[in-house]
Amino acid sequence: MQHRFVPEKTVLALSIAALFAGPALAQAQDTSTDGATATVVVTGTRVANRTALDTASPVDIISADTLKTTGSTELNQALSVALPSLNFPRPALTDGTDTIRPATLRGMAPDQSLVLVNSKRRHTSALVNLNGSIGRGSAAVDLNTIPSAIVKNIEVLRDGAAAQYGSDAISGVVNVRLRTDRSGGEGTITYGAHVTEYDLLNDVAPAGATWTGPNSRKRTDGQTTTVSAWKGLPLGDSGFITIAAEYKNQEHTERSGYDMRQLYSKVNGAYDPRELTINRFDAWYGDPEMQQKTVFVNVGDNLTPEVKVYGWSSYQLRDARSAGYFRMPQDSRNVQSIYPNGFLPIIAPTVEDFSAAVGMSWTMGEWDLDTSLVYGQNGMNYDIQNTLNASIGPTSKTVFDAGGFSYNQLVYNLTGVRKYDVAGLASPLNVAVGTEARREGYEMHAGEPDSWRNGGVILPGGVPAASGAQVFPGFRPANASHTSRTAVGVFVDVEANVTDKLLASAAIREEHYNDFGNNVSGKLAGRFDFTKSFALRGSVQNGFRAPSLQQQRFTSTSTNFINGIPYEITTFTPNDPVAVALGAKPLKAEKSTSFSLGAVMRLAPISLTVDAYRINVRDRIVLSENLTSTAVRNYIVSQGFSGVGGGRFFINGVNTNTQGVDVVASLPYNAGAAGHFDFTLAGNVNHTHVTKVPTTAQLAALNPAPVLFDRVNVLTLEKGQPKNKITASANWKLNQWGVTARATRYGDVLAPGTTAAFDYTLKARTIVDLEARYALTRQMSLALGADNLFDQYSETLPPALNTTSNTPFSNYTPFGNNGRYVYARANYSF
Repeated sequence: MQHRFVPEKTVLALSIAALFAGPALAQAQDTSTDGATATVVVTGTRVANRTALDTASPVDIISADTLKTTGSTELNQALSVALPSLNFPRPALTDGTDTIRPATLRGMAPDQSLVLVNSKRRHTSALVNLNGSIGRGSAAVDLNTIPSAIVKNIEVLRDGAAAQYGSDAISGVVNVRLRTDRSGGEGTITYGAHVTEYDLLNDVAPAGATWTGPNSRKRTDGQTTTVSAWKGLPLGDSGFITIAAEYKNQEHTERSGYDMRQLYSKVNGAYDPRELTINRFDAWYGDPEMQQKTVFVNVGDNLTPEVKVYGWSSYQLRDARSAGYFRMPQDSRNVQSIYPNGFLPIIAPTVEDFSAAVGMSWTMGEWDLDTSLVYGQNGMNYDIQNTLNASIGPTSKTVFDAGGFSYNQLVYNLTGVRKYDVAGLASPLNVAVGTEARREGYEMHAGEPDSWRNGGVILPGGVPAASGAQVFPGFRPANASHTSRTAVGVFVDVEANVTDKLLASAAIREEHYNDFGNNVSGKLAGRFDFTKSFALRGSVQNGFRAPSLQQQRFTSTSTNFINGIPYEITTFTPNDPVAVALGAKPLKAEKSTSFSLGAVMRLAPISLTVDAYRINVRDRIVLSENLTSTAVRNYIVSQGFSGVGGGRFFINGVNTNTQGVDVVASLPYNAGAAGHFDFTLAGNVNHTHVTKVPTTAQLAALNPAPVLFDRVNVLTLEKGQPKNKITASANWKLNQWGVTARATRYGDVLAPGTTAAFDYTLKARTIVDLEARYALTRQMSLALGADNLFDQYSETLPPALNTTSNTPFSNYTPFGNNGRYVYARANYSF
């Protein structure tokens, strides 16, 4: 049964408090072809008309045209191509994370950057990432719920901003600014597919077997059609209604290895003849199947010259299908009367996302005031297909409703901004004060009983068969919950030119959460212009990230049989009695301290920015290891809990230091009759060091003491993302013709193993993208392109690291494992 959204009946009454503080400013680097000198930014500053090259912290501005020059229509993927500091790995065989994939900024966790839409907080996805991929344990905003057709531009503040915007803004802020057109429009059709060949490293065949595998494999798959359009409509004399819609149909990609294992039981001591005929490319390792429908509306109107009303709303329905690991015919988790040739279980989540906002801005005396109410909800429900519950036996169903979860957020804002003339300052003092109140809700609902229960079947060896739907046992009634919390914050920021050369700002923000308490964040930022061509900028600040409701309330249970005895293996909530017995404590906020120092150089026509940063985070929230050793089970029994085999839980306790450098250089060049060029060279160097891992006294006292946060997770934080990422791009335009060429070099990445012997280094790779465009008329244009033109892959994993042959490549590959993508695009403006 699908669980659809139900509107929350929630009313928040709020009043503004007076505090004094100030925002950090934002020095922007425009990655569009329009030039940065006239680009006004709104992220990181509340001063009107601050241009992109006049601010004090780095902001990248990605235009709608820049987002178009890639084959992917996913917003996350387009941003990762445009921004060296943003990474978007594409893991596979990771359950729900195949469908909602998180992005990271400056090597931090996905939930340590804040996403805004029109400068208002965007809701996160309901999914918390649980499997072994980048972002494990996080619940982040799904940017792919926003169609690129509605985007005017995107501002990315590469600096902490918790004092300005609140929780999550540790590594930076992504602000999606929506179109405000009252006329015109555009329709776009994009079609593409992966046309690729990849190498294989096959295991040896079992003794006496005669089957062999190929050394490489050619594939054409992942066919994707995207139809999108936007239209601007007038509203009254000065208002606008901008509507965007998008439909996407994506076939899955499949990059499995050649399965050399014995798949069938022997017949009279000989290999089953079917071993020679079965398809040994038996997994779906790659991108999921997906059908996605999205609509987005942005509205605004001036009621009077001093009063403006605005709002927006969006809805997306995403149906996806990805796979788990192949179950062999002779696997004890299979029922051969149902699947005589084994089966590939399919995880088929349905994701619904909805948002709505309404607001008003007006002038009262010297104050510019703005108030808004924004609601967002994201829900995910799992259907498990082409599977079975082995414990039920031959009568088992093959499709199950496994339940799901949803998250909602309601945010109220009230902000006032005015200027004061202050003696001794070179400019008026800009003062902003405001309040934000937020209510969050999180709900889990159970799947049907057959998706999780044990049906009682005993295998021939006397061991009970596995419980629940294979690949993804459903959520149980005991997992179901409904919880909410509230948070209220107040802030003040001030900003002024102290002298003609010195710009300074300060901000302070206090927030109160009804579950974990209070937090105060502050920020100081400044910029000194030595000349019109050279400036230094920097900031110092402390920030925080509140524990998400997903981290506090997600729970799931599966039954494992150990020596024939059933044990419940659970992802516990931190306040579960068993988790508490193991040392879990109520989650508290992550705390950060960060520093940045940068330079801005304008050597016409070249502009160059260099920004170094250091981000120290204390008490990062992580998901522990699965604690299921005999010592743990015995300890749990000694504490009075029976039938519990162990599990994992979220816990504070990881400290990290992240430091790096961002460099962005741009050069526009007019070659006369040869056309106009825009060159950009950008890079990020980043390193994270884990300085502390969590422990509990209860676990430390066991013999042997289990590891709460092991080397795989430590090394994932330290080396699981590229050491460096460098992008060089060129845009050329001459009359009706246009070309974009881009090369992105991803530095070394470590795919960590449980021991050093199983560590595997993925060497640096350079990915080249190329697109050519031609305008048939003033309205109609065509484009042909290829992402990953030279069909690059990371190293093929050896059989020792790919024992099932299902995963020939690492999920740590920073550019995905799909190979070359060839596409065509048609645009029609009206």
